[in-house]
Amino acid sequence: MLWEVEIAPIGRDGDCERVQEEFNLLTHSQRGKELVVAATRGFLLEGEIGEIDARRLVEELLVDPLLETSQLTSLQTALPKPAVTVLLKPGVMDPSAQSVLDAARDFQIRLTAVRTFRRYYGPTDISATDREVLFRKVLANDAIEQIVPGRPQADHLSLGKSYSFKLIEVPIRNLDDAGLVKLSKEGMLALNLEEMKTIQAHFRELGRDATDIELEMIAQTWSEHCSHKTLKGPIDLVEHTPQGPKIRHIKNLLRETVFGATQEIRKKLGAEDWCVSVFADNAGVVTFDENYHACIKVETHNHPSAIEPYGGANTGLGGVIRDPLGTGLGAKPVCNTDVFCFASPDFDPAQLPAGVLHPRRVMKGVVAGVRDYGNRMGIPTVNGAVIFDERYLANPLVFCGTIGLIPVNRVHKEPKPGDYIVAVGGRTGRDGIHGATFSSLELTDASEVESGGAVQIGNAIAEKKVMDVILQARDLGLYTAITDCGAGGFSSAVGEMGAELGAAVELEKCPLKYEGLSYTEIWISESQERMVLAVPPKNWRELQQLCASEGVEAAIIGHFESTGKLKLRYQGHSVGELEMHFLHDGRPDVVRPAEVPPPAANLPPLKFHDKPQETLAKILACYSVCSKEWIIRQYDHEVQGGSVIKPLVGVVNDGPSDAAVVMPVLGSQKGLAIGCGINPRYADFDSYAAAACAIDEALRNVVAVGANPSKTAILDNFCWGNCNDPLILGSLVRAADACKDVALAFGTPFVSGKDSLNNEYRSADRRISIPGTLLITAMGQVSDVTRCVTMDFKQPGNAIYVVGTTRNEMGGSHYALVTGQTGGEVPRVDLSAAPKLFATLHTAISKGLVRSCHDCSEGGLAVALAEMAFAGGIGADVVHLSGVAPSLPDTVKLFSESPSRFVLEVEPGHEKELAELFAGQALMKLGSTVKEDRLRIAGENGEWLIWAKLRELKDAWQKPLKW
Repeated sequence: MLWEVEIAPIGRDGDCERVQEEFNLLTHSQRGKELVVAATRGFLLEGEIGEIDARRLVEELLVDPLLETSQLTSLQTALPKPAVTVLLKPGVMDPSAQSVLDAARDFQIRLTAVRTFRRYYGPTDISATDREVLFRKVLANDAIEQIVPGRPQADHLSLGKSYSFKLIEVPIRNLDDAGLVKLSKEGMLALNLEEMKTIQAHFRELGRDATDIELEMIAQTWSEHCSHKTLKGPIDLVEHTPQGPKIRHIKNLLRETVFGATQEIRKKLGAEDWCVSVFADNAGVVTFDENYHACIKVETHNHPSAIEPYGGANTGLGGVIRDPLGTGLGAKPVCNTDVFCFASPDFDPAQLPAGVLHPRRVMKGVVAGVRDYGNRMGIPTVNGAVIFDERYLANPLVFCGTIGLIPVNRVHKEPKPGDYIVAVGGRTGRDGIHGATFSSLELTDASEVESGGAVQIGNAIAEKKVMDVILQARDLGLYTAITDCGAGGFSSAVGEMGAELGAAVELEKCPLKYEGLSYTEIWISESQERMVLAVPPKNWRELQQLCASEGVEAAIIGHFESTGKLKLRYQGHSVGELEMHFLHDGRPDVVRPAEVPPPAANLPPLKFHDKPQETLAKILACYSVCSKEWIIRQYDHEVQGGSVIKPLVGVVNDGPSDAAVVMPVLGSQKGLAIGCGINPRYADFDSYAAAACAIDEALRNVVAVGANPSKTAILDNFCWGNCNDPLILGSLVRAADACKDVALAFGTPFVSGKDSLNNEYRSADRRISIPGTLLITAMGQVSDVTRCVTMDFKQPGNAIYVVGTTRNEMGGSHYALVTGQTGGEVPRVDLSAAPKLFATLHTAISKGLVRSCHDCSEGGLAVALAEMAFAGGIGADVVHLSGVAPSLPDTVKLFSESPSRFVLEVEPGHEKELAELFAGQALMKLGSTVKEDRLRIAGENGEWLIWAKLRELKDAWQKPLKW
């Protein structure tokens, strides 16, 4: 029997309002209310159920009678009014439908299929132009959804047809160069000609052609996303200097910069080395206490989020949560982070390139995706940032990170010959196919249609169950190795786990969501919520019973063996066999040219005006600076009970915290501080300076709340444009060089990282490349969380100090942005002074000398003072601005974004000791906190440059994203 349950809201129709708002935004009109008059949602149910059972599901499971009304009908009944129905396309993961199937099973009601839908009512006489906007850009995302006029029919419940085996061989041996390029492009292999020729030569040596599954396996393993071939490959750099060109041959950029810095730091630490595992597992691992190590990983999910924002961000967070879970023998996730880069939400819809979603829709979808996954898994999202720049229009950046705890005796893993290969968790479907290779390509105006299959939809509840099973199995010692199914699915997971050993897989044993998947689709699908374990045969029965007790599926899909080969079979047929050595080490090194142009000569200095209060309000209202409370409030940052410093702090908990602090072991006083640094506008001037400032910012954020800079680990996430352009690659090299120099200066090791290249959009008439963007995430250790401080002013009568040197560094600043200027000098880190200053500040905070501390970043000193004042509800009188940098104009003192600076609130009784601690370093008293509700800053001549009510400043800061 087929049933439809249609559910309508009582009162406000939120989805209808959303659709009307989005249509009006995209068309600059108010016709949305005419075209969509009501919205409903619902379920299609199929199974051996009568009306009694169907109504039981409606009343007990599907509908909230306090908020909704419902109607149960058969599909044969015609709709009373014109409407269209939106369904997920066949094969796209539908978590809500799966939950209904699971619940019906608990009710002992026999459902065989469930689909969710949304329905929109409105007139049928819509113009072709309005119909295109409404159907393709508002009601549905063509990458994952379909629109059906009226009610759907029975065949819309069908997910797959039976598959008849046919081995597909690709005649690669006889292709010419043009044929190889065509094969790579049409197969979405994302491999260049040199790589295709290497594959061709390999199969010529074997005396046979490749099967389709072998080509797909090589493509995902060799993809930029998985193998990082640009950052790990050889580069010939030409750097133009005033003395002439300098030639530099780089064998492996990561090894010579980021990883090289960590190696040097660890050698210097010697016996006191606190790094446990770096760049060797799914996440970086450092020591924490006698029982646990801490691990951290940050990933990107940019291209999928550009195509389907909710699903891309949703699975981005779900994927990075599985990284700590797949590190060692499994770490428990304790908190998440997220950083987003968008174009302006006010972008003119008429200027949108073909195939590109509006930034407001992208932003709302991405935030919802991260929100739903983290909240449903019970993992707090505690730290992040949001950056806006029009160059992220077609390539939004979505960074998600997870911090976990792992027992000290569960760090090492090693599969053994004879261990079963066990798939645990979600079933395999068509979602995410070609995800790894798709992420290695640049986007075009056709990507939305061509790459829809690379988008996945996550199921957080399923992953929560998997996590609970894994952690129990870990403590019982039931497996010898574990990894997650990320990019490339089983191909990547099994290929990496068996790289030093060998493996044999029987693909028909992989649990499937539905019929019809070919052996190749099973192998490369990136369906979510799956982990792969190496399980000794003697432990299989116990693991199977444990999984069953938690409602988690587990299946043996093969075994590890000492052959050095990866063997794939399907229903008794050999479909693929590759040498592990060729798969992981056979990719040819392609020397890439890079170029660094000569330094820009005589950049014009910025012009300063005499309206600093107006400028301050404008900077506070910049999207990159303003309050992100609309986003933060959607996240649960209290779950697990270990959040010490939240993302919002202050007297009414709405001020911007520099970093989060969590207590991962409840009852312990030890904590972890998590912060980040990112400033792509500086990269327009010098990517070296931008990278240095990003590290400095991440470190000063965690130091500002009380973390120990000498026990802080950092991660790099490079997001760049098309690195086939020598100038773009040259800027990437400069940024990597800065990472090495700054990490060595601070003694701060990189423990993990990830890159995402080719973030560029191309159509017949437009090309949009993102700015060079480096995100640095810092995880600092806190010995006593009771000594931590927040950024809000605490009480009147305390002294205000600025720590660090202010310079005329306004290039790329927010002052330049709001005044429409492009000149000035970019901020640069003093690698001699900064590490000493950070160490001294940590000592001061540890001694209890500092009541509040805030770093100077976007907007400089004036913004930092304003934020501290309105967060604490405490005013401030700054009367010694002249002493900050006597030779510089007041505007520079207020708005310079020189790095390595902090504003401190200090009780009068601690001023002397503070001055003694900072002897010989840049410490300047600015004024004092006051009870009056104002911020006053006096200039060189004693006149008030700024005299503003805190409420006015706070309103300017909160209004832009108060959605």
